[in-house]
Amino acid sequence: MAEYFEIFLAFFSFLFLYLYLSRNKNGLPIYLPFVGMLPALLQNHHRILHFFTEILQASPLTFLIEGPWLSNLRLLVTADPANAHHLLSKNFGNYPKGSKFTEIFEPLGDGIFNSDGELWQYHRNMAQTFFSHPQFQPFFLERIWKKIESGLFPVLDHMSKLRLEIDLQDLFERFTFDITCNVILGHDPKSLCISLPDQPFCKALHYAEDAILHRHIVPGCVWKFQRWLGVGKERKLRECEKLADDFILDCISKKKQVTCKKSSSYKENKAENVWKLDIIKYYMDDKRASFETESHTDKFLRDVAVNYLLAGRDTISAALSWFFYLLSKNPHVISRIREELDMIMVQSDYVQDHNEEDKTKGQHWYNHFSKNFTKLSNKLIYLHGAVCEAIRLYPPVPFNPKGPLEPDILPSGHRVNSSMQIILHIYAMGRMKSIWGEDCHEFKPERWISNKGSIKHEPSYKFLAFNA
Repeated sequence: MAEYFEIFLAFFSFLFLYLYLSRNKNGLPIYLPFVGMLPALLQNHHRILHFFTEILQASPLTFLIEGPWLSNLRLLVTADPANAHHLLSKNFGNYPKGSKFTEIFEPLGDGIFNSDGELWQYHRNMAQTFFSHPQFQPFFLERIWKKIESGLFPVLDHMSKLRLEIDLQDLFERFTFDITCNVILGHDPKSLCISLPDQPFCKALHYAEDAILHRHIVPGCVWKFQRWLGVGKERKLRECEKLADDFILDCISKKKQVTCKKSSSYKENKAENVWKLDIIKYYMDDKRASFETESHTDKFLRDVAVNYLLAGRDTISAALSWFFYLLSKNPHVISRIREELDMIMVQSDYVQDHNEEDKTKGQHWYNHFSKNFTKLSNKLIYLHGAVCEAIRLYPPVPFNPKGPLEPDILPSGHRVNSSMQIILHIYAMGRMKSIWGEDCHEFKPERWISNKGSIKHEPSYKFLAFNA
């Protein structure tokens, strides 16, 4: 019996070694007996975005990842613009987030990013009404400027005087966290200050994101078993969820306890006072019949807050971090942006008094800029191109999962069904030579500027950074 076992072990080891070594011929992972492509996924889990990008570069923009036998792990990863257009526009109704997405992103609850159908439409309408109000822009600009003046400037001055190194990513996360909390919960946690206090809530969000990414990589039965046992990443995820819930529910509780005069004036004239509210208060005051009960529960409001906090804090801070990283690597771009800003200030008849203190100069510039925001921002063509280029290379949301309801054939020719999950790989899409040319890895703001000197608008299914 021992001899048969040794023969079987030797044969399987030889087969595994042969298949493992043969993977280098085309750069694509191979399907191994019993375990599928799971070894390749686990081996590259720490660099999963780059791993999928390399696969898609070596394949015709679409590749099927298959997991172990009986695991039901089948991921169709694609960076094909034609497939993106099919999924997000042409046949959008057949590609909701799906039950697998909802299961993986279960910590998001019933928020906008984890909902489909009528509930998603409700969230979408609420967001459109709130963010598209003509007075929201000046309200938001005012919040940003106050945080710059009271938080960012003092921290930068303090660091400069002491000649300390600055972690820009941490500063941007604190900056966007404070602003996002203010707009969503009506609460300023004041994380951006000279002492740079520890933020358990932000750490909890970071770990939760890592745990959710882990759920994408391993078979569902693995992380579900870990959750049932309360071990590994799933145990830590539950701890982080409780910490985040305590923070958000405390803000909601305080908001409900306060008898706010703004609420009365808002009810009298909702259209004119929407921008004076935070998002949670806006949901609390909503009286739509189909969601009248749900919109007042703490659980539902918690889900709304978590979704918007993740969207506002992480996406903006990530975009800013990568933008300044790319600027540091390309000083000529900084020079061009400064030249453009100087030119705009001259053209806009902005008069600067050199005898004024820096703080007063800043306030005067803000007043001038906020009054003419649309007009001035439309003239910042090169800055606009630089931001688009940074987001192309480092999209804040690097992938978008979809699950087909009915069997379908994608433009790439791949057949899909409800047992599969499709990953629109936005990060990889920005690095495909067939889409952006041979210089796709270069940071070139000029890519976004037309011969006439205006911004060049790319199709949304090619530039998917905003998941439009």
